[in-house]
Amino acid sequence: MKFRVERDALADAVAWTAKSLPSRPSVPVLAGVMLRVADGRLHVSGFDYEVSNQVDVEVQADADGATLVSGRLLAEITKALPAKPVEIAAVGAHLELVCGSARFTLPTMPVEDYPTLPELPASAGRVDAAVFASAVAQVAIAAGRDETLPMMTGVRLELSGDTLALLATDRYRLAIREISWTPDDPEISVNALVPARTLADTAKTLGPTGGDVTVALADGGKGEGMIGFLGGSKVGGSRRTTSRLLDGQSYPPVRSLFAPSYSSEARVTVSALVEVVKRVSLVAEKATPVRLSFSEDGLVVEAGGTEEARASEAMDATFTGESMTIAFNPQYLIEGLGALGAPTAVFSFNDPFKPAVITPADADGAAIPGFRYLIMPIRVGR
Repeated sequence: MKFRVERDALADAVAWTAKSLPSRPSVPVLAGVMLRVADGRLHVSGFDYEVSNQVDVEVQADADGATLVSGRLLAEITKALPAKPVEIAAVGAHLELVCGSARFTLPTMPVEDYPTLPELPASAGRVDAAVFASAVAQVAIAAGRDETLPMMTGVRLELSGDTLALLATDRYRLAIREISWTPDDPEISVNALVPARTLADTAKTLGPTGGDVTVALADGGKGEGMIGFLGGSKVGGSRRTTSRLLDGQSYPPVRSLFAPSYSSEARVTVSALVEVVKRVSLVAEKATPVRLSFSEDGLVVEAGGTEEARASEAMDATFTGESMTIAFNPQYLIEGLGALGAPTAVFSFNDPFKPAVITPADADGAAIPGFRYLIMPIRVGR
């Protein structure tokens, strides 16, 4: 194997593939990235039996072949190379890399020991890459991080006709975003539970490339099925990811948490509220709630800490309904406000002990449909 490639294209491909490699692989070869040259293209791939990544890059090939080398080491090296073309060749049990006057010789691993990457499942439809990336970023923040509850660590994709809905919850908050997409089957009705971290990394990478992302599903998204995503790369070529699905057969009916209607509503400037919550929370210990008191006069944000430390700050807000004080985890509140992607936040609630819903609105207060962030209040006494 011998080829010549642009430094940026190589560094981008290796970095994206290597970042998902396991830090403590069950077998040594899983820490490697496979470099395979065929038909004038370099295929850079990684696989840990759960998630596979592959990037295709156009190269000037002198000889086809394949080699397996430490992914994280190669990523560090390619990132540090000067902005010049890179020449790579497999020589015996080593990989030789030359860029300008820089030269590296790296040991390789047995190619025959590397597992075969899974095939991309059949296409289910296409979605705009930028819209998809934005939707995943909004929803993934609400996914759980407790590995003992694997169902809560995923993002649920609900594919129904030309609507693609994304849902995630950690039992204390819930985020839902609905977007349009182009299904291959207009009558499609499939649900799939995708690991949130994998989905977030994939969408973040494919979003800036423009164009569409192909969503591919095996087994109709049921049980231990497979999902795949195919899109472009910032520096050319294509990228594909496959991931095993989480078992979502008993996923809770989270949509029922939204009330049919709400008796109270408040409109608050997002940037101002975030700053106030951050300031007031300085006196609070971790997980200590902040209290939001809404009335016709506006909003007062309060927090208390140890040794009688207290803080409060008043700010403008438009409120309709009976005066109410409701308490939230400050970090969950800030993350939800940040996910709105809008200048105004609309709070809707019925009771200080029932879930509140935050939705985005424009600068004039007009609702922006598509995203809802439900957050559970913290009981601090009436």
